[in-house]
Amino acid sequence: MKTTTSLVVLGAGTAGTMVVNKLRRRLPASHWRITVIDRNDTHDYQPGYLFLPFGATTPEQVRRARHPLIADGVELVLAEVDRVDPDARTVRLQDGREIAYDYLVIASGTTPRPDQTPGMLGEQWHRSVGEFYTYDGALALREQLAHFTGGRLVVHITELPIKCPVAPLEFTFLADDWLRHRRLRERTELVFVTPLDGAFTKPVASRELGHLLEERGVGVETDFLVERIDQERKVLVSYDEREVPYDQLVTVPLNMGADFVARSGLGDELNYVPVDRHTLRSTAYETIFALGDASNIPTSKAGSVAHFSVDVFVDNFVDLVAGRPMTRSFDGHANCFVESGGG
Repeated sequence: MKTTTSLVVLGAGTAGTMVVNKLRRRLPASHWRITVIDRNDTHDYQPGYLFLPFGATTPEQVRRARHPLIADGVELVLAEVDRVDPDARTVRLQDGREIAYDYLVIASGTTPRPDQTPGMLGEQWHRSVGEFYTYDGALALREQLAHFTGGRLVVHITELPIKCPVAPLEFTFLADDWLRHRRLRERTELVFVTPLDGAFTKPVASRELGHLLEERGVGVETDFLVERIDQERKVLVSYDEREVPYDQLVTVPLNMGADFVARSGLGDELNYVPVDRHTLRSTAYETIFALGDASNIPTSKAGSVAHFSVDVFVDNFVDLVAGRPMTRSFDGHANCFVESGGG
């Protein structure tokens, strides 16, 4: 007779770590086995990527080991996930192992995919074409900016959703401040390129953040849907054939969910897991939930959303496994502090 119930969490980032730590305290260890799977033992504080290119934080401040952040009594498995078999309730790892589950939480986040935009990758990737949404990219961009002496600096968003949707604006504000401190601002044309019709998604925020860009002399190119990057000519080219030239491009690639989500038949066209937006439960399988950036809920892909949604999920999950209805509802709220430079 089975005496333990198995919860498996895929991803030990913000959402996954919170889930296993909170549920380890709420579920009896004698009856529940909790396992979290991630590809490595490195946990990055991703908001710190924003500051690395400007030398405002150090690599050591951004990165630390993952295992000390996981509660005692939780098994941490370091491996790549190959696929999920939701009918058999198993997770197959790329090393051939299979892990069975009774309940599964997908918290595998979202990842920049420069390979999805023609011309984004190439000889100039992490040279005159940079990004700060990965650890390596932020460090490479630090080197690029160290050699920047003026010209046309373009900050570009490929498409939404992206992690921390205000981060490209924050980068622009910090770049303006950084250039002024180095007496390069008058020698630099700073341009913000977005697929949106304004600076940001929500009307009030778009208006206020748009004013900040205007006050700092930042040009804004709206409704720009990039078709390709021509690295040889150093131009962004849109589907309507507009061109934005650059000397230094800082781009935010298309963001997508994990590839194993697609291989498992659990995702939408961007590999995000369709869920009930209030309970975070999969719309296809009652034993699967998706949290943090891995789900398709219509809110920001940000740590605050992970935090608030996990709080709701944990209470609901404890009720669910006790045979009670899930009565809590996530309302999609988030908060965000906008770094605008100048201290």
